[in-house]
Amino acid sequence: MASERTNHYNPSGAGEIPDIVIGRLPVYLRTLRLLDSQGAEVTSSQELGQLLGISSAQIRKDLSHFGEFGKQGTGYNIAFLCKQLEKILKVDCVWPVVLVGAGYLGHALASYNGFENRGFRIVAVFDNDSAKIGERVGENYVQGVETIPQVVAKYHCQIAILAVPAQNAQAVADQLIETGVRSILCYAPITLNVPQHVRVEYIDPVISFQHMTFYLEKGCIDE
Repeated sequence: MASERTNHYNPSGAGEIPDIVIGRLPVYLRTLRLLDSQGAEVTSSQELGQLLGISSAQIRKDLSHFGEFGKQGTGYNIAFLCKQLEKILKVDCVWPVVLVGAGYLGHALASYNGFENRGFRIVAVFDNDSAKIGERVGENYVQGVETIPQVVAKYHCQIAILAVPAQNAQAVADQLIETGVRSILCYAPITLNVPQHVRVEYIDPVISFQHMTFYLEKGCIDE
């Protein structure tokens, strides 16, 4: 479940770009990086479409919002297109990220080693449980939530991850926004109330499960 805002301003001057288009760019980038890791040098919209289940015409249309990246008959240079998408998505650098919540999920996120090579580094972990303060989680030591303003200011953080219970999520989000955070990745099963300038992306596995079960034959566990 993503934010309902539908448009994003393109700094190149091309105007408003549908949010759904921007949402597909990271998927293109991930696939291109996979092809690059396999030693491929050139790809086409047809090949990308087959790998992703998206029409080649849609891929060409999406990319055309940002410029011309390939040549008819020769396709796309994978390394070049990767770099261009990294610039467009602003992940040609490493973004500092703060994580609130040092429970099981927080531990897993903080220990995940797949963030930094894709543009993100968790620089601090917070929790309101005094028993967890000082505990090592990934590369960080858990700090009290009262230190959030100082840490956000120190690293100029604009991105935060919420891995807290639903009943605490809104209050923590409010605190983060007050410190200058503008983007929140929320794992709590709740819809946050945030100002217009703040973007929220939601990850709720139960929602995804419930979406999938609609298409399945009923197969519940017998009690």
